[in-house]
Amino acid sequence: MRAARLIKMVLLLQSRPSMTAAELARELEVSERTVTRDAQALSEAGVPVYADRGRAGGYRLIGGYRTRLTGLQRSEAEALFLSGVPGALREMGLEDAASAARLKVSAALLPSVRDASRTAGQRFHLDAPNWFKEPSTPALLPAVADAVWDDRRIVALYRRGEGEVERELEPYGLVLKAGVWYLCARVVGHGSFRVYRIDRFTAVDADSERFARDEEFDLPAFWQERAEQFARSVLRAEVVVRLSAEGTRRLRYAVDPQSAQEALATAGEAGEDGRVTVTLPVESEEVAHTQLAMLGPEVEVLAPRTLRERFAEDARRLAALYGT
Repeated sequence: MRAARLIKMVLLLQSRPSMTAAELARELEVSERTVTRDAQALSEAGVPVYADRGRAGGYRLIGGYRTRLTGLQRSEAEALFLSGVPGALREMGLEDAASAARLKVSAALLPSVRDASRTAGQRFHLDAPNWFKEPSTPALLPAVADAVWDDRRIVALYRRGEGEVERELEPYGLVLKAGVWYLCARVVGHGSFRVYRIDRFTAVDADSERFARDEEFDLPAFWQERAEQFARSVLRAEVVVRLSAEGTRRLRYAVDPQSAQEALATAGEAGEDGRVTVTLPVESEEVAHTQLAMLGPEVEVLAPRTLRERFAEDARRLAALYGT
């Protein structure tokens, strides 16, 4: 533990002109007294750590000293490519590896570009979850992430409906979509790839042996295809509506954008009142009521009759509230 801390201290001093005892203590998560002892130990070991006394003093390396202890471990290198998503790293248990990787890279850089990580962090930040939703980390995510990184099979209990099913899986990749974690995995014995919500796993046991990964598997392409299939699969009903010009413009903000675009592309000519009739795929009448209500008077529901009656009732209630 102390050896790792001493190495980190050298790398910190190598990446900056100087650091105070308080700054080093904060970075190393130790007391300033421990920093003093560590600096003395490094000096005795031949590392030229110099202490400047006084209020503006601190620690620095002299004589252009450069350590060769900058080789990245595999976990650090993998985490480095995810360093733009700190929340995801923390949830997968890779925050420490990413921190070590960034520090090693910073120590290896030329002084003129050594502040690259800081300037990049000031200019880009990814906040994955949706607005007004409190993100929650699945308890089993770190275990699943470890299996993904190590190419180890898992035996998982998965909550489906009111019961649970057991699946033996080859975990290929993780996807974070709108604050929800998914596992893309191949089912052992079937050969098919499927998607599982990690918050529905109730137990995960990793196998001791690794599986042979299909190097042709393309995680982004697989996810895009499955996401499009899912979006299509939930659109099981249809509604017929008449839209004003403003309604056609705003439709893609109320319903699935791709479905809106395709529906408008196949719509007929606008009538004398400027409205166009559109047949729109929707998830259900209930969902359509919520979505189309966003368009207000810019949409008129023609079918199904039950949905039209719901909007008519909404109109009567609004008239009662706002009428004179």
